[in-house]
Amino acid sequence: MPVQSDRRSRRSRTAMESALLELIGDRDLSQISVSDVTGRADVHRSTFYEHYTDVHDLAASACTEMFDQLLSATSALSVTGDSSEGDSSKEGSHPSLTAMFAHVAEHRALYEALLGADGSARVINHLLQRMTESIRPRLSAQLTDSEGGTDDSAAAFVSGALLGAIADWLHRGCPGTPERFATAIWPQLVASSLARPA
Repeated sequence: MPVQSDRRSRRSRTAMESALLELIGDRDLSQISVSDVTGRADVHRSTFYEHYTDVHDLAASACTEMFDQLLSATSALSVTGDSSEGDSSKEGSHPSLTAMFAHVAEHRALYEALLGADGSARVINHLLQRMTESIRPRLSAQLTDSEGGTDDSAAAFVSGALLGAIADWLHRGCPGTPERFATAIWPQLVASSLARPA
């Protein structure tokens, strides 16, 4: 029974997450109700609340795979101006930054729904925290505070800057290419991250 119950639970979660992603393609997240999700997923309302507190909780869970793809790019970011990942200085931007915006462009409708004006503050905070945790280990090895300890605030700063850039790019309709946008913001990202107190 436990195995069958676990399989049933996974199927229900998958159905509801898939339903939400389909619904996001048709309307803003704020306009999607629990009933919309359960109706599309063909599950009972009680089943929904066995797994999620509300639609925003479901959204955070449903987008985990997308977030993980985004994090795989941000975790490799280096903002110390080095060229550890290829000759980034020649390209004018970091390859991982370009990969990050390419991912956002590929899943533009989803990120617009989640990060736009009618998106979810809870999902945004969830993504921001995960980005910070992903970036922190690499930055910890590159940036240290004046006392020789890890400057944890740098990871939060970079994550906030990146998420703000993503939201702005989406708001403007993702003009240009991921490469061009990465090239445009890379110098500012490096300069602001390298700025240290006197």
